Amino acid sequence: MFSSKDSIKADYVSLSINDGAASVKATSRSVWRQWNQLSRFQRTIFHFAVITIVILVIYLLPGKTQNITKVQENDYDNEKIIKEHPKLLEVANEIKIDSVDQNKEAIDKGIGSNNVEVIDEPEFQPEINQVEDDQIREPPDHKSQPVKFDGPQNAKQKAIIEAFKHSWNGYKKYAWGYDNIKPISKGHHEWFGLGLTIIDSLDTMYIMGLNEEFQEARNWVQNSLSFDQNRDVNLFEVTIRVLGGLLAAYHLSGDKMFLDKAIDLGDRMLPAFSTRSGVPFSDVNLGTRSAHPPKWGPDSSTSEITSIQLEFRDLSRSVQQPHFEVAAAKVSEHVHQLEKYDGLVPIFINANTGLFREYAVITLGARGDSYYEYLLKQWIQTGRTIDYLKDDYLLGIEGTKKHLVKRTAVRKYLFIAELLGAARYMKPKMDHLTCYLSGTLALGVHFGLPKEHMDIATELLKTCYETYIIQPTCLAPEITYFNIQKSDDENQKDMYVKTNDAHNLLRPEFIESLFYMWYFTGNKTYQNWGWKIFQAFKNYTRVENGYTSIGNVKNIHNTRPRDMTESFWFGETLKYLYLLFDDTRQLIDLDKWIFNSEGHPLPIYDA
Repeated sequence: MFSSKDSIKADYVSLSINDGAASVKATSRSVWRQWNQLSRFQRTIFHFAVITIVILVIYLLPGKTQNITKVQENDYDNEKIIKEHPKLLEVANEIKIDSVDQNKEAIDKGIGSNNVEVIDEPEFQPEINQVEDDQIREPPDHKSQPVKFDGPQNAKQKAIIEAFKHSWNGYKKYAWGYDNIKPISKGHHEWFGLGLTIIDSLDTMYIMGLNEEFQEARNWVQNSLSFDQNRDVNLFEVTIRVLGGLLAAYHLSGDKMFLDKAIDLGDRMLPAFSTRSGVPFSDVNLGTRSAHPPKWGPDSSTSEITSIQLEFRDLSRSVQQPHFEVAAAKVSEHVHQLEKYDGLVPIFINANTGLFREYAVITLGARGDSYYEYLLKQWIQTGRTIDYLKDDYLLGIEGTKKHLVKRTAVRKYLFIAELLGAARYMKPKMDHLTCYLSGTLALGVHFGLPKEHMDIATELLKTCYETYIIQPTCLAPEITYFNIQKSDDENQKDMYVKTNDAHNLLRPEFIESLFYMWYFTGNKTYQNWGWKIFQAFKNYTRVENGYTSIGNVKNIHNTRPRDMTESFWFGETLKYLYLLFDDTRQLIDLDKWIFNSEGHPLPIYDA
């Protein structure tokens, strides 16, 4: 039973709804009568006007639709393509493809929302080469001439070649065409589906004079390597390994096929730069030409977005098309403008905002390392003409000296620490990756930077050697902790390794720095150290079908083989060992070549 209050409320609501409905109905009838009174010609004009307005609004609308109708690099006639493909705008709102010509290709192939991952993208999508920069010049004319190598010159180089061929034969037999070999189980590991081991090995084989193996790999690249794959890849890893590997093979051999493949790959990776800030997304789909942040969060790694410039610049200059260089150089310019901690950068940056993640870790190890490396190497690559690159590098090294260079309590070993959190708490931990710094510092000194940098390089390399030699296997762990507190304990140690950090992945950074130090000083101590480490690799990582990473460097009886050979074993570790044992120090002229972060040599330009 309802109360009088309920009854009144119901009556009021009922009357309100009926009045509104009557009004709407009357209005509808009035509009309909007026419409029927129009002539057919007048109604046709009205239809045409509405359709024209809708088309103009869609065509001029900012955001996704605007991005679809932009042409990033090519001179396509946009209007003609849209007329020929009326589904273009409809498809554009369902999938992220960054230029009209790519949408045309997508429509022709029948790509739609059912078989392409839908990606939420920012409303604003700038053109890659939108901002002018007086630092970017017309790429100089450069044509690569084949470089001749005569093969091994001594017993140690022959031993390195034997190790390479042993690893290569296992890969050919059990993992040909796949990214990595699992040498113990006689299987393979797939990461990006791009034959990483083959491409990383190309210039190594060429430098070693392994012509038969090089030709076989070259034929695979020509006939089997395809980038038209609907799968995500990491922009940084594919740039340094695949793009860098193809370009190095092109410059060393003069074979234009490698350059053609590099152009295709570069075009497919450009959409990663279409962000609000110009800072690229970390992940890109080579098949759909779409990009997005990593699955684990919204940020990209600082080292990754700032360690792709050597390769994209070289691609531009090799093909006389500046847009590759412009896209990557803008990232360095953007990071140059950001606030830093005495030249040091946090290890995460957001691609949409273009800002560092506040209070992220500061390290010269994982996710931070090659930012500093590529500042120096870009400056050298461009004939030492872009001063802000050198200035940022020098600031970074000064910040490192001020905040990160520490010494152990007993033997005063120099190491590079990390800074954590808002308080910049110092953590006495160093990744093996950080051992690259000795070689980078030595390279900078060679090109006229402060000579005292060589003192840090020398001491740090000694510390890195100790991380190897103190272990029973003579192999370094992935991460080492350092003791900085002096005590009365006579058995106090300078270094210790946690169980979870005791693995060795056959990494190249220490060997890389040995090569640089040998090249610039001629001190045979560095060759001796390298030979001792190579013997340790043979003793504890060699298996029937190659070399494997191991899980424990602290026990020769329980190394825990991990059944994995990373492609950088072929592309970097063995290559740097081979160059380290070049007694002439003339195989690679470091006044003419610069190595990228994956050990692939690219030419140095005059400007």
